[in-house]
Amino acid sequence: MQGLFHRIVRQLRRLKADESGTQLVEFGLVLPMMLLIFGVIIEGGRMMWSYQTVVAGVRDAARFLARVTPRDICDTGVAVTAYDSLLIGMIRNDNDGSSVLPSGVAVTGVLSSLTCTEGDFRADVVPVVTVSADVQVTFPFAGLFSLVGGSRPTLETSVADQSRVYGS
Repeated sequence: MQGLFHRIVRQLRRLKADESGTQLVEFGLVLPMMLLIFGVIIEGGRMMWSYQTVVAGVRDAARFLARVTPRDICDTGVAVTAYDSLLIGMIRNDNDGSSVLPSGVAVTGVLSSLTCTEGDFRADVVPVVTVSADVQVTFPFAGLFSLVGGSRPTLETSVADQSRVYGS
């Protein structure tokens, strides 16, 4: 009986000293944190890329509107909102018509407006156009963030730019 007891104790000591499989356990403990960090880095990069793409599109749309709008627009009262459908295409698409925005990013609306500023300028009134775009970013890794208590599947923001009307 004593020999059986010693064999069991020896096997338990050997089992206690065995370290095979510890790397797998450690990897299993670290993997969720690594995935979360990876998701945050990817989403942050996508968000910055999307935002900069929309900012560049809105800036180009404001410059375009400032060039095609007549210089005497404050006197004639022509509405600049007639260009909104053209401007949304400029912000969303490349020259060949393909989308420049990454997947999960949508420009939900574009609004153009005109401000006629009076002052001591060469002209009595200076027209200034404003183009603003509403942007919605949907995160593909939103499920990862819900694992740690986050619940922000979409982000909505607005981007605006102004330009003085030079017109024709």
